Amino acid sequence: MSKSALPRRGLLVGAAATVIGWNTAGRSWAVAAGQGAPTDGPATADAVAALPRLDGSLVTDPATLTRFTGDFGHLVTAAPRAVLRPGSVRDITEVVGFAHRHRIPVAMNGQSGGGDPAELESHSGYGQATAPGGIAVDARGLDRILSLTPGRAVVEAGVTWAQLTDAALAQGWMPPCLTDYLHLSVGGTLSVGGIGSAVQRHGLQVDTVESVDVVTGTGRLLTASATTNRQLFEAVLAGGGQAGIIVRATLRLVPARQRALVFSLFYDDLADYLGDQERLMAERRFDLQAGEAVLDAAAGTWRYKIETVAHYDGATPPDRDALLRGLRCLPGETTVVDQSARDYAFRVDGFAGYLKAAGLWTQPKAWLSVFLPASTAAAFVREATASLTPADLGAGLLLLYPYRTAALTRPMAVMPDAPVGWHFDLLSFPAPGADTAAMLRRNRRLYDRAVALGGKRYLIGAVPGMTPTDWRRHYGSRWAAAVAAKRRYDPAGILTPGQGIHT
Repeated sequence: MSKSALPRRGLLVGAAATVIGWNTAGRSWAVAAGQGAPTDGPATADAVAALPRLDGSLVTDPATLTRFTGDFGHLVTAAPRAVLRPGSVRDITEVVGFAHRHRIPVAMNGQSGGGDPAELESHSGYGQATAPGGIAVDARGLDRILSLTPGRAVVEAGVTWAQLTDAALAQGWMPPCLTDYLHLSVGGTLSVGGIGSAVQRHGLQVDTVESVDVVTGTGRLLTASATTNRQLFEAVLAGGGQAGIIVRATLRLVPARQRALVFSLFYDDLADYLGDQERLMAERRFDLQAGEAVLDAAAGTWRYKIETVAHYDGATPPDRDALLRGLRCLPGETTVVDQSARDYAFRVDGFAGYLKAAGLWTQPKAWLSVFLPASTAAAFVREATASLTPADLGAGLLLLYPYRTAALTRPMAVMPDAPVGWHFDLLSFPAPGADTAAMLRRNRRLYDRAVALGGKRYLIGAVPGMTPTDWRRHYGSRWAAAVAAKRRYDPAGILTPGQGIHT
């Protein structure tokens, strides 16, 4: 970009100032002479790098910056200096290329949520999608479903799984893997992995990706797949946004089913619970399989629930007795619900509505998500549940279910070195005034214990004090590949600094 003269055109910032470029001397946004902004000001021509022409807009008004300063966890605040509302993929390539030249941090921000625009937010939990002092990219500018054909969908990164699910259902198809809460952006979940109750059969959401279009940290737009730009393909799927920004994805779809027969099975004995979970997974009795540990606050005891789903079409459901034969769940306490497959897919919406109405949705929350080898899962669960209190959970829940590690094929989704892993997912919704500092210390203690037992973390969690040594240990033998991809595709180190992986 030329630094020889101030351009005549600019980008409107709120109703206050026109950004004309980047002040390379003061490292701030430059505005036209006679105008002002809270943190930036006029600059001499020879110190200003002119902005590229955009189809969308780059904004710095305080209200927008505030919206992109926090996230769903409400634990970290890190304000960007500008927000890009892209009008095209080209806008992202231009702005990332500009940011690369001037060493300005950039992060894509999903800004997803339910139907109310006022509720849109980043769904990262510990500042992972923030761009402190840099440029936040509003993914809502890329929210189109580009095509739906038998077995395949092509979508922009800002499309939510809720949007895609309804659009696919209308044509008789479904994404094979869905997160529990569907109002999350496709690009966001593909950047961390995307886990749900189909993991036993289909792996993570990243395992259903055929190809992605990626803007690298130098501003190049590349298509990546298992056969084209494979290093980039493997680096961006579950890669925490370190090697590129996913702007488009081609995803596999499966035929939709009409009905969902949902079983809830209860256990007082942890060993019985773990054994039946692994048996059901090995025998593939159900289409979906999850579970949780449930705390009886009054008694101070834990019990365990397996939730499984058998899909079917038509009027005749599967044989319930055959599906439950030989299990060690508590007799007489099993519940069965027959509902539409769509209702089950969107089942968390009602719970989210309750949390919002109760004022708990926006409270600070320190989630912890780890993966454990089956050989140590029981020991970890016993230790963790012995220390967790009703205040730790609040109105939330503790998910606990197995998966086959062989079903997870993307290298950056690092997993325990074991044939079977267990997902331990503490999704707390504390009451107002909860001691979040204590919860973060709890998370660090549990994370360290999980690592000592052969566990790995999921990138959505709130684990304080992650050091370079922690990250190297986390990635293990894949650390060298992660570093090589970062150096190749983001040599200036500007992408997604909130993850803290390469700092």
